Amino acid sequence: MIETGIKGHSEIIVTHDKTAKAMGSGELEVFATPAMICLIEETAWRSVSPFLEMGEGSVGTKLEINHLSATPEGLAVTCDTEVALVDGRRIVFNVSVFDVYGKIGEGTHERFIVRNERFLSKAEEKKKKI
Repeated sequence: MIETGIKGHSEIIVTHDKTAKAMGSGELEVFATPAMICLIEETAWRSVSPFLEMGEGSVGTKLEINHLSATPEGLAVTCDTEVALVDGRRIVFNVSVFDVYGKIGEGTHERFIVRNERFLSKAEEKKKKI
């Protein structure tokens, strides 16, 4: 059962493929906002995954993130998530992202618990409408 207070933590190193220039979100070789979002989503889903029933997963539905400071290649970046609200299948996380110099990102992330097979089936139905 997913409850408030569940925490997640992960760490990565900013490599070239995680820069704004490489990801197409800008021209500079600094940690890209899309890479930060990916780190946040992965940290969040991994934190609640052990509490889901067999055949369930979670999907990201909303992000409100402020990218506060640039981080160059080679530095470590850590992400902390905490479940702040559980409302039925809806889960809201508070998120914070840091490099060695301090906070570089903060905000909230929302996910929904889904039945994986049903979710994928509904997605595949879109192909039939083409």
